[in-house]
Amino acid sequence: MIRIEPFQTSSAFDRLAEEWDTLLCRSAMDTIFLTPTYQRTWWRHLGQGDLLLLTVREGEELTGVAPLFLTEQEGRRVLQTVGCVEVSDYLDWVLAPGREEEILAALLDFLNGSLTWDAIDLCNVHQDSPTLALLPAPARRRGWSVRTEVQEVCPVVDLPETWEAYLASLGRKDRHELRRKMRRAEAMEGLRWYIVGPEHDLGAEMEAFLHLMAASAPEKAAFLTAPMRAFFQELARATFEAGWLQLAFLEVEGRRLASYLNFVYDNRVLVYNSGLDWEAYPTLGAGIVLTGLLIRHAIEKGRETYDFLRGSEPYKYRLGGKDVTVHRILIEREG
Repeated sequence: MIRIEPFQTSSAFDRLAEEWDTLLCRSAMDTIFLTPTYQRTWWRHLGQGDLLLLTVREGEELTGVAPLFLTEQEGRRVLQTVGCVEVSDYLDWVLAPGREEEILAALLDFLNGSLTWDAIDLCNVHQDSPTLALLPAPARRRGWSVRTEVQEVCPVVDLPETWEAYLASLGRKDRHELRRKMRRAEAMEGLRWYIVGPEHDLGAEMEAFLHLMAASAPEKAAFLTAPMRAFFQELARATFEAGWLQLAFLEVEGRRLASYLNFVYDNRVLVYNSGLDWEAYPTLGAGIVLTGLLIRHAIEKGRETYDFLRGSEPYKYRLGGKDVTVHRILIEREG
């Protein structure tokens, strides 16, 4: 028998963590953004409204987690997935494989009978998600309107076994430019790159990253509010402890020129954010050079993909990215 249990306090992230992680690893949409580690951190610093974590059990087995929160938007009560929308690139409900349809039906039944809400607005749902494929039909059968739309693209590089094979996969001009930039950079005196490890002061390295990020563009500086900075700092600590953080810097004679805050999760590299010093060595192409070094490093480590995450910036395609889409699912009660 399927049983739904709601949790409305943030202590549930820790209480459910072990079995939540186990279920997530089995699910079709295993992503760092759905780990209790990430979800807890996002909620602590960026969450608003009322938390509603719904768990689904069959007997004692956890078979589903719908991490939701309820807010009022323009006079309507709207349910969204924890993490929506701007800093969480893939979001979903966590569902046991092969049982997604019945779990989704049970969640909709619970939401229909137990809550006052006007809309369910799910963001950044991966194109291959069972939720995207299976949720609209039972929602419509309950008399609700459903709209799905492409929300954004995530260019992803499928990594081959060797660096030379990767270079061969690029267009002739792009291959030439990447090789030229990397060779010139690697020949520079005083240039080095590194990934932050246990020998470094993570807090200080994150401050350096946030400084570079803010210096990259005025909109990034405005984006880094005090809550957002606190979120980045805690997320870095939590993912570092979990073994998922890849914080990398490129510097010349001690001056940091470029940085990437990436995650390595499920043998995939996720490019989460970046910082660049545009004033020093403007012809070096420090961001592209560091990206090339990190892609080569990923290939050497046997990673499966290099995911640039949301955004259609041209450089992502010049480096081999192919679009994966993420979608919005909007369910509205009629009347």
